[in-house]
Amino acid sequence: MRVFIIAGEPSGDRLGGALMAGLRALAPESTFEGVGGESMAEQGLVSRFPMSDLSVMGLAEVLPRLALLRRRIAETAEAITQSRPDLVITIDSPDFCLRVLKRARAQRPELPVVHYVAPSVWAWRPKRAARMAPLVDHVLALLPFEPPYMQAAGMSCDFVGHPVVAEPRATEAEVDELRARFPGRLLLALPGSRKGEITRHAPRFGAALARVLPEDMRVLVPTVSSQADFMRSEVARWPFAAHVLQEAGEKRAAFAAAEVALAASGTVSLELAANDTPMIIAYDVNRVTRLLAERLIRLDTVTLVNLVSETRVVPEFLGRDCTPGKIAEGLRELMQNPQARSTQQAAMQLTMERLGRGGDAPGRRAAASVLRFMEERQAQPG
Repeated sequence: MRVFIIAGEPSGDRLGGALMAGLRALAPESTFEGVGGESMAEQGLVSRFPMSDLSVMGLAEVLPRLALLRRRIAETAEAITQSRPDLVITIDSPDFCLRVLKRARAQRPELPVVHYVAPSVWAWRPKRAARMAPLVDHVLALLPFEPPYMQAAGMSCDFVGHPVVAEPRATEAEVDELRARFPGRLLLALPGSRKGEITRHAPRFGAALARVLPEDMRVLVPTVSSQADFMRSEVARWPFAAHVLQEAGEKRAAFAAAEVALAASGTVSLELAANDTPMIIAYDVNRVTRLLAERLIRLDTVTLVNLVSETRVVPEFLGRDCTPGKIAEGLRELMQNPQARSTQQAAMQLTMERLGRGGDAPGRRAAASVLRFMEERQAQPG
């Protein structure tokens, strides 16, 4: 089976890498081409261009790169047309992927398409599923409550589990080594994985931490390797020492060893939950994007731990509330309140159970879902 696969950001790249590994295990004849990052490269993908060209979000952030994005859309659609794969798999990044699919499907209306990560229609813009349906046949959902939304729009959909439940945890040796390097209490600061997120959040995180950081607590800043140098330049401005970590082992150890975390909203909240690390979530976007989001978002929380556990135990400081003063107060309460931390940890354990911990790895479940979809499609008359 020849697969054209597209991921547009680091989280999608990790999903793609696990899915490719699952397909190689279940269908060893599978071959891949497309666009991806480090995880997909480890499975043999040679990306047609740097995935970082696509890693941008927010209206104001997209506009300066619009010409490049349009060029990449055209290039990717043409590559699909020329290579004539048996299947196209797009991973998250719907603004890019759906535009590619529209062009590709115009040339090959029968082209089978699987999309990995259901759009969060339960949170905002509920009509997105209906707009996606003419371009996508099958959806792989990360959250257990998503399939009915996709099926109602006319697509088949399987809940395949969230990849966080299968990610490796730190070994005892890794944790011991980290504690030897950074003795004392540890706090994680996670301003984001994109340059724009780091630019917005790092100054506020630093200012908030400066107000509440105990003398015996060290700050560790895990980050993706592609942003490590930029992250170092940002945290160097903080009025206290902070240590940027980019190696996989030391990052795992930091998540396991930390007492609390201050994190930007995103899948990192689930990585923290997998390690039972209590957290505060803070996030802001460009003012124009924020105004649009305030009008469109239909939920009272954006943190996945809160959503999946059906609680509201993780405090959030979003948009106008993403200020050093408010973040500092939230951190102070979390650090001084053992009951708040234990309540979060109970919700984290429930979240991991609901996301598939203890079952088959999500990448393998996703691969099995893809193969079932292809078998059923091939069995259909005509």
